[in-house]
Amino acid sequence: MEIQRRIVNDLTEKGAFSNILWLAFGYAAVALADQILKVLLNVYRGWVAESTVRSLRRSIAEADIGGATESPSPIDAGVEIAMILEEAEPIGGFTALSVSQPLLQGGILLSVVGYMLALQPSLAALGLAFFLPQVLFVPLFQRSINRRARRRILTKRAISGTIAEGSAHGGTGAEAAGIQRIFALNMGIYRLKYVMNLLMNLMHHLSVAAALCIGGWLVLQGRTEVGTVVAIVGGLGKLNDPWGDLVDWARELSVVRVKYRLFAEAANWLTGMGWPGAAPDLPSPPMPVEKAA
Repeated sequence: MEIQRRIVNDLTEKGAFSNILWLAFGYAAVALADQILKVLLNVYRGWVAESTVRSLRRSIAEADIGGATESPSPIDAGVEIAMILEEAEPIGGFTALSVSQPLLQGGILLSVVGYMLALQPSLAALGLAFFLPQVLFVPLFQRSINRRARRRILTKRAISGTIAEGSAHGGTGAEAAGIQRIFALNMGIYRLKYVMNLLMNLMHHLSVAAALCIGGWLVLQGRTEVGTVVAIVGGLGKLNDPWGDLVDWARELSVVRVKYRLFAEAANWLTGMGWPGAAPDLPSPPMPVEKAA
């Protein structure tokens, strides 16, 4: 952002081309270092995620379910299959982001906001004010998403159980109803998620419009430089991605918390291992099929 500001100011003030050339090389070097660090971070995140998924799957696969229950049923096997093949994946995937994501994106937010406030406090504060409404409506949307995510997990387990039971006893007609219920829950999640994204993007573009309007007026009044307005607008653009990533992280945290509690409760029920994190307030065994809202 600072390099961009200096380049724009040199251009408007007709500075030496050699200065612009060195600043452009510096910008390219910073961008290259940034991309290399991202590659290293993402590879390490992938290793953490896959290691966690493998550990969860092994814990369920190697458990003596037959010894933990007097007469293991096809429903027990169906729940075990759902946990091994599907439920471990999002839990392990979030493990890779659980610490690194808030540290990385929060650090970016703090550094960009600090730079903008130091550069032009009033203009930066005006742009940042448009982020405040998101603190109110994002949690409301997320609570609705969490409820549907919990119902979807329980419904998928029930379908796995009925499929396994149907294979042993000639099949049932419950699968079609469960599939339709999952469809309704997924569509509800999509609607909530994308309406929330729409509102967040709208707030971002309003902040950019305000910064351009007020910043343009300050430039015409001779109270600030063109490069400063460009830097503030660029800073608001750079805030959008880490802010969105933090909102996604918080959203995923709340959903994965629900998923892990259900996973731990089901592991207790299937194996009697006493997994940490089991939630006594959840139904046991966790097999009820709830209606979609």
